Amino acid sequence: MEKTLLSNSLPFQKPLQNPNPPTFLPLRRATSSASAASSALTASPASAQAAALSRVDVLSESLPFIQRFRGKTVVVKYGGAAMKSAELRESVIKDLVLLACVGLRMVLVHGGGPEINSWLARIGVQPQFIDGLRVTDEVTMEVVEMVLVGKVNKSLVSLINLAGATAVGLCGKDAKLLTARPSPNAASLGFVGEVASVDPAILRPILADGHIPVIASVAADEKGQAYNINADTAAGEIAAAVGAEKLILLTDVVGVLEDKEDPRSLVKEIDIKGIRKMVEDGKVAGGMIPKVECCVRSMAQGVRTASIIDGRVPHSLLLEILTDEGAGTMIRG
Repeated sequence: MEKTLLSNSLPFQKPLQNPNPPTFLPLRRATSSASAASSALTASPASAQAAALSRVDVLSESLPFIQRFRGKTVVVKYGGAAMKSAELRESVIKDLVLLACVGLRMVLVHGGGPEINSWLARIGVQPQFIDGLRVTDEVTMEVVEMVLVGKVNKSLVSLINLAGATAVGLCGKDAKLLTARPSPNAASLGFVGEVASVDPAILRPILADGHIPVIASVAADEKGQAYNINADTAAGEIAAAVGAEKLILLTDVVGVLEDKEDPRSLVKEIDIKGIRKMVEDGKVAGGMIPKVECCVRSMAQGVRTASIIDGRVPHSLLLEILTDEGAGTMIRG
């Protein structure tokens, strides 16, 4: 979706290092005689060659985008349908690993709402929300931290490692990556926090060594009190702090729509002034407003572009980064 091709003079990117590399299939697969006979009935050598050339063309067309982003940091907020569906989860993990393998410095920030609800139900606590934000009392905060940091985070780390990259699991508390402060609505929301500051020092050596940081959106304030942080907000602030080239929010919608009632009215690309005008005109409303505000805030702090993409589409990350078409709405400066 990015249309500007930068110089090929790019910073050195260390290769990914995995102490337990996966076993890869041979470059040319041997087939049994029965399999070969079956293939012969369904595909001619000419059609097989055409299919191979088509794959090569796709790889060739992605070269300018790989050159554009190689050595650059891309922060992805992961959640929604892409987290609930095993098929989409696998797609996101494969996309992350592929992008890391071709030299992008990937950072994954995640929430885990459905998983939290499931564990709250086990202890007989009914989830409550105000304006889309989870009401987080002391018991709920304990469950949020256990689920996000202890379960969801480590599960994602394992999946990335199994896919061939190396991931490092963190939360906002680690090395004071995120320092929280209470939300202005703390009286009604409880331990729902905002990001007071970001210290990205812990991320630099991880990224420099070719690993993928996986960050749970839990942080503590100056006194050590834990807070539940909105994952979109956490991703935007981290993207700004690490000087990311791009912020990507995976969502359950196609992107920003010119007409909220018409899913075909997708706005493919828009500048900050234009998106603010859409908010003022009421074309962007509801849950999309905080996502747009998160993108605009991160760009005001130096992130070059931010995209709100449809996480329900398989390989939406690759579509967004390695094609002109993209997978949602890109906001530029």
